[in-house]
Amino acid sequence: MLPYPQIDPVALAIGPLKIHWYGLMYLIGIGGAWLLASRRLNRFDPTWSKEKLSDMVFWMSMGVIVGGRLGYVLFYDLSAYLANPTLIFEVWKGGMSFHGGFIGVMLAALWFGKKNNKSFFQLMDFVAPMVPIGLGAGRIGNFINAELWGKATDVPWAMVFPTDPAQLARHPSQLYQFALEGVALFLILWLYSRKPRPTMAVSGMFALFYGIFRFIVEFVRVPDAQLGYLAWNWLTMGQVLCVPMIVGGLFLIWLAYHRAPATPAAAV
Repeated sequence: MLPYPQIDPVALAIGPLKIHWYGLMYLIGIGGAWLLASRRLNRFDPTWSKEKLSDMVFWMSMGVIVGGRLGYVLFYDLSAYLANPTLIFEVWKGGMSFHGGFIGVMLAALWFGKKNNKSFFQLMDFVAPMVPIGLGAGRIGNFINAELWGKATDVPWAMVFPTDPAQLARHPSQLYQFALEGVALFLILWLYSRKPRPTMAVSGMFALFYGIFRFIVEFVRVPDAQLGYLAWNWLTMGQVLCVPMIVGGLFLIWLAYHRAPATPAAAV
């Protein structure tokens, strides 16, 4: 068993002002996405300025934050937030839904694309390789918060999380998700998008592999207490929400190679 590294969730406190690691992880994810996007910008559209890129990253980041929070409220714990709506604003305590954030990004892409003469999938193909940076940073934030831990296990790398009332050795599922949704997904999309791909293909690859990776990790992750398992003593809400992503990703890849013309790769 590995000792859990005791990290104060508050990175910096100045009087009543507290800066949480969870929030800093979002800033790292957004900053990393902007840096990567700036490297790929000329291949995506040489007429775009860094200011326009910053606008796009800002609005898509708003989609992540607002969509992620509202997605968690709607998908995971609606009754609690209806009983106390002010809890919606306490984002430093965690409670973000990837699937809600994904919907938020798609809505932002639709809106920003119309304003800048880009199709929805042109923007999504451009953005997709950057998303794992934020996903990986967010999972590190979950780990520091000692939340979303896994099931009890006797594997050598199991950890006892301080927030676990049972104090059992558990899978560090946040680190599994960091490795898969962050590192592995980034490498897959980074390598795949370096060569010319038809429109929708990169978006399809993102949806497919995120869905697969998340579906797998859910088998060793403890489901949200207020929901538990939805069926068969193993099916979780996360898995239910990943099924459309897997099916949709496969469909987009098929459609891309059967109907869409090839477009230049946006080199990373």
